[in-house]
Amino acid sequence: MPLFLNDTLRRQKVEFTPRDPRRVTMYVCGPTVYNYAHIGNARPVVVFDVLFRLLRRLYGEAGVLYARNITDVDDKINAAAMAQGVPIGAITDKFAAIYDADMATLGALPPTLQPRATEHIPQMIDQIARLIEAGSAYAAEGHVLFRIGAFPDYGQLSGRNLDDMIAGARVEVAPYKEHAADFVLWKPSKPGEPEWPSPWGAGRPGWHIECSAMIESELGLPIDIHGGGHDLIFPHHENEIAQGRCATHNGEYARYWMHNGFLTMDAEKMSKSLGNVLLVHELVKEVPGEVVRWALLSGHYRAPLDWTDALLEQSRKALDRLYGLLQDIGPPDLSEQSSPTWSNFKNDRVAEVVAALEDDLNTPAAIAKLFELASLARTAVAKGQAREAGHLRLALTEAAGVMGFLQADPDAWFEGGANDDLKSKVEALLAERVTARAAKDWAAADRIRDELNALSIVVMDNPTGATWRLKDS
Repeated sequence: MPLFLNDTLRRQKVEFTPRDPRRVTMYVCGPTVYNYAHIGNARPVVVFDVLFRLLRRLYGEAGVLYARNITDVDDKINAAAMAQGVPIGAITDKFAAIYDADMATLGALPPTLQPRATEHIPQMIDQIARLIEAGSAYAAEGHVLFRIGAFPDYGQLSGRNLDDMIAGARVEVAPYKEHAADFVLWKPSKPGEPEWPSPWGAGRPGWHIECSAMIESELGLPIDIHGGGHDLIFPHHENEIAQGRCATHNGEYARYWMHNGFLTMDAEKMSKSLGNVLLVHELVKEVPGEVVRWALLSGHYRAPLDWTDALLEQSRKALDRLYGLLQDIGPPDLSEQSSPTWSNFKNDRVAEVVAALEDDLNTPAAIAKLFELASLARTAVAKGQAREAGHLRLALTEAAGVMGFLQADPDAWFEGGANDDLKSKVEALLAERVTARAAKDWAAADRIRDELNALSIVVMDNPTGATWRLKDS
């Protein structure tokens, strides 16, 4: 079936048609690298990673260009650098590397391109100059501002009128502005802050011009898909459209706009003042990254997602069930992949999962299809149908791979960081447990359970035996 996406600008689900099927382009707003990323920052990364994987499946790996930028000049970065007495690069290089490593732990593929704002200052200056030439921007007291009145379509993305937008935003009041809503494209740097030369005086770019310049420079306009969190619709993406179109004589900017919903912590907005900011860097020390990924994809990307301990536990149990099934079936017979029977079988089964994702990235429906496949495989195992179970295993892992799941070795998944001595001890205790239960020696079985519990081992019984894993930290 065709790919359908919900377009924020059109406010409806529409069929996706790339400008050039041989070169599909996607841009997603990335991190401002001055600190560790929190779990809310990770949601768009994981959501658009699924779309990236799906697009590569539909149009070929070489045919998809995915850019996710790094904002490496910003007030918070400047403040951190000045407080530590180091150049901004010392802050941004450190946290950009940590960010990339943390997102990789969540199973996110590296984007095709990862442009940095500081590497595109000349392109920003060029775009600003074109906006001034077109009458869409003006210089004033070392600043350059975008003239809101030059873009009649301003507000179409967010669906707000100008008065509402001014009332709902923190608008800087300045005497050099023609209109209160005019926003900064270039501004003077404060003492001690980094600065770059420009025709309007030494300074640095405003936030919004960074993405417009990087998109035009790295991908070309118009791009096919522009993504980000719901919080970026206004003012960031609204301003991007205005300056991006005016700089190119009102040409098309992005063909499809996608935004993921907010993430809350136990039904509350994350806030430093509330002390409920959950850092990905710390979370993945406690639970596998794939569990975090499953939790982030358990709800539809456009809906709000409430992050709770129960959600993590449910996600862990779901993956344990699937990895346990792979363990029961055993290693796949890869020679089957060349048989016509397998090819037809796989195409039918995997297509059901892909079809769910083609319906505006419906990950809950895709997960349900994974469990339907798993149920068929479990039935085949119970009936001793080894070849069919093997086929279903291959189909399950390929389908799950489109979402970035089931990429680990099943044994390694359950054993976690267990060393060889612990593995041997656990296997011996499990063997004793089987003997005790067969003899209905419940006292011995309880003693063995207590020993396993003391070793931080979780035992999971199933129709074909038992699997085990280390408890999460």
